Amino acid sequence: MRLTHAGDGRGNGSAKVIMQSQINMRLRRVAACCLAAFVLSLAVISHPTVAAPSKAVIKGQKAIKKGDFTGAEKIFREVLVKDSHDIDARLGLSFAQLKQRNLQGAYDNASRVIMLDPLSARAHALLGAAILGAGEFRLSIEEFRTALSLNEQEALAISGLAMVDFYENRLTISLAGLRRAVELDPNEPDYVFNLGQAAARSEKYKEAADAYERFLVIAPKTDLDRRERIAGLIDFLRYLGRQGSLYVAGGEAHTSVKFEAFDNRPILSVRLNGERKPYRFVLDTGSGMSVVSDETAQKMGLKPVARGGLARAVGGGGKFEIVYGYVNSIEIGEVRIENVPVYIRKFFDVNVPVDGYLGLSVISKFLTSIDYGTRQMGLVRQSQTDVTEAWTTVRRGETVQALAAVAPGDPTIEVPLRTTSSGFLSGEVELDGFDKTLNFIIDTAASITVVSEKLSQQEQLLDLLQPSKMRVYGAAGVTEDVKLLQLPKLSLGLSKLEKLNAAVLDMEPVNETAGFTQSGILGGNFLRNFRVYFDFARGSIRLEPLGQRPRVESNNPEVVATP
Repeated sequence: MRLTHAGDGRGNGSAKVIMQSQINMRLRRVAACCLAAFVLSLAVISHPTVAAPSKAVIKGQKAIKKGDFTGAEKIFREVLVKDSHDIDARLGLSFAQLKQRNLQGAYDNASRVIMLDPLSARAHALLGAAILGAGEFRLSIEEFRTALSLNEQEALAISGLAMVDFYENRLTISLAGLRRAVELDPNEPDYVFNLGQAAARSEKYKEAADAYERFLVIAPKTDLDRRERIAGLIDFLRYLGRQGSLYVAGGEAHTSVKFEAFDNRPILSVRLNGERKPYRFVLDTGSGMSVVSDETAQKMGLKPVARGGLARAVGGGGKFEIVYGYVNSIEIGEVRIENVPVYIRKFFDVNVPVDGYLGLSVISKFLTSIDYGTRQMGLVRQSQTDVTEAWTTVRRGETVQALAAVAPGDPTIEVPLRTTSSGFLSGEVELDGFDKTLNFIIDTAASITVVSEKLSQQEQLLDLLQPSKMRVYGAAGVTEDVKLLQLPKLSLGLSKLEKLNAAVLDMEPVNETAGFTQSGILGGNFLRNFRVYFDFARGSIRLEPLGQRPRVESNNPEVVATP
């Protein structure tokens, strides 16, 4: 994603304040109350008698299975008007809201059930799912574990914990949990879909394709576009399953290459399919797969191997056709990566032309360093058994045999990373005025930091609009007149930057497939102040401040963008 100046325009600072419900404001209070209620219930409360669900509740449950979530919500609400203590209806309402990504509603109704029945495993599982969807990992784990202590066969809790493992890159454990959830409830589409995602990321392509095919059988027929995407993905996974191992690292064990960074994005010269001609690729930690422009694919003779459906993305109309390709090899300096799946799509930015984007999967088997000061990228081949050696080679020279821990007072910091369902790196950031951390995508291919429209409507950010606006080049097209904020302070771990420009964009296309809410994107105007290390084996990012004082940005967006 790249942004450019689009002329002056005064942001509407007097816009109506739209207050978003803050899940975190009540989480700790409710969690404490739930724990207290649970303990007390063991002594003084008998578990409510379980009655058969009413005909209306059964009708609502059937509506959910058919994919009519709004209809199901209406049915459950009608039941609750007559009897607000109907636990089955309240649980059904929470589940219907969860399906619609109404996380606050799902959270509130699950909480009300727990007040009536602290021993409801389903309610604790629903509460955990809503909290996880909002990006609150620690508290969601507590709720999932509580649910399983009450009912070890609560599939929603098992699936929830498995997705925590998935996001935090513990794929073997995640696969086991999702298989168990599917075994317990084989007709719940979400469990089957999540199993397909985990299997694909684990490079178990046949299992992934089988899971997605099962999903198409049991999922409601309401979302035709999603079904087309999955049908195309199945074709692609079947193709990949016939290709042998993917992302095979070859060539030298390490390399170092120069990059350009005209607009804060690292642009590298790479070679494709053994050609001598170099191609310009942006290093893109905001994408799991690599991308080749349709023009470059045509010049190379790179043909689609599968296609299907439309992807949601930032920019333009918000959608683009999904076309899959396959590159035999990518060479970066002396390093070679073989058997690389790619997307093929149109690129809209003609001012800084590039041929493609290098996604996370290409560099995931390497310790990757990006030095924005010297504009040098380093790759060191990495495995689960040579993490220390890899860090040593990059940070301290090949003759040093041990990596010194980060000492007190050392400005270097290390921050854990998660991976979204859609393959983005995500980290927890802090913004002035907010009492909780927020999940931001860590995206080297974004020229500027981004905050979501929902976040920008919070009271803490309403007065930070700048007079200039931006033009956004996204995967789905160009968006004009994008609002600009200047954040007083943004922190990733202990690394802080003041007066940071941030564009305001609709993040809903991203959050529909992210799995847990992303409130923004940490882009190049933040990252350029550091020497950045991505340690995929350990699931972390290290930031070493560059020698100079971090740059403070002016109010002019031309500072961080190409006109």
